[in-house]
Amino acid sequence: MRHVLSHHPDREADPVKKSALLAAPALAIAALALPAAPAAAADSWSFQAELAPVNNSTAAGSAVVHVTGQEATVTVEVAGAPALFQGAPYPHAQHIHIGGQGVCAPPTADADGDGAVSSMEGAPWTGGIGASLTTSGDTSPASAVAIDRFPAGDAYTYQRTIPVDAAMVAALQSGTAVVNVHGADPAALSAAAQAKVNPMAPDLPLASDIPVACGVLAPAQMTVPEGPADTGVETAGTTAATNGIAGAAVLGLLALGAAVGLRRRVAGGR
Repeated sequence: MRHVLSHHPDREADPVKKSALLAAPALAIAALALPAAPAAAADSWSFQAELAPVNNSTAAGSAVVHVTGQEATVTVEVAGAPALFQGAPYPHAQHIHIGGQGVCAPPTADADGDGAVSSMEGAPWTGGIGASLTTSGDTSPASAVAIDRFPAGDAYTYQRTIPVDAAMVAALQSGTAVVNVHGADPAALSAAAQAKVNPMAPDLPLASDIPVACGVLAPAQMTVPEGPADTGVETAGTTAATNGIAGAAVLGLLALGAAVGLRRRVAGGR
């Protein structure tokens, strides 16, 4: 006896459904091949300041602070500062000030009228010392006048990684951290100022305390990643995550196109 197989149209698979089923494994494989988004990097911020002449000096330069975690890499470039002090290269104390108004002290801060704004007179504007940018050893406020550990001469480039605390990070992020470079030419000061001593180091003249360049640290326009170019850090819009999303979208469009094409071919063959 022959068994007659009856035809059931409702059991015939829809060609579009077939194409979708065929495309799904390809999409899954392609998704596995897409690069995974990189793990979040440690919190980091960059800040920069243009150092302008103050106290009638000719010193100027720039400062960049890149903070990662509890450390900061500080780069300071200065030119036009006094070159010599007592016949030797002039050591220029430099500090990051915090806790003030976050601005360089104006000429009107000259409370004693000697023609120069000392660090003490400028403190209400710049704040106190948060970090001493020494070339070696301690970088705390305790090294504020460690003149044997500061860069010297009329021009220099300084770079060092130093520890930073929460107060420093907060001042940087709020835009109230100020960089001061000290060490004025005594001959350029008034007679009254030349007769005074550095309030933090009485064996030194006041000239060693007088700021010659100042700038407020503000968020940098662009963060330059540390390390070689192949670290995986990419600019916004081209990250691995966005590349993965774009890749998945392209594959989805291809699968959709294939499904439509297959449906048209099936429809044309009926």
